Amino acid sequence: MPKVTQLVMNLQSKPGVLANVAAVLATAGVNIEGICAAETAGRGKIRLLVSDAARGEAALKAAKIRCGREEGISVILENRPGALAEAARKLAQAKINIKCAYATTAGGGQAAVVLSVSNVPKALTALGG
Repeated sequence: MPKVTQLVMNLQSKPGVLANVAAVLATAGVNIEGICAAETAGRGKIRLLVSDAARGEAALKAAKIRCGREEGISVILENRPGALAEAARKLAQAKINIKCAYATTAGGGQAAVVLSVSNVPKALTALGG
C-alpha cells in the first residue's frame, strides 16, 4: 500500500476550469491517474493523483494555477460489500480521520481507493502497510 502525493487546488467553480487544468497537465505530459473534484459555495476543490507530481505542480504553477501537495495513501481492497467498512474501521480505531476518499472498481475484483488522512504513517501502520 503506497503513500501517494496528490496535487490539490481550490479554484472557482465555473465552466472550463477543469478543462484548463487537464490541458495544462496534458501539455506537460502528465497523466491524471485519479481525480476527486467537489464543489462548495461556488468553489471547487480538486485533488489529482498524477503520474509525476513534481512536473505536474511545476506546469500548473507556470500556468498561474495555484496548486499544493497533500500526502495520502492508496489502498487496494477486495471489490465486495464491507471491504471499505473494514479499512475505515481500522483507521477509526487508530484515531485517524479520513478527510477525503475516492475510488474505482473498474469492474474488476479489486477496488483502488485513495484516502487523504490526518496521519499518513499511522494510517499505513493501521492498515498493515
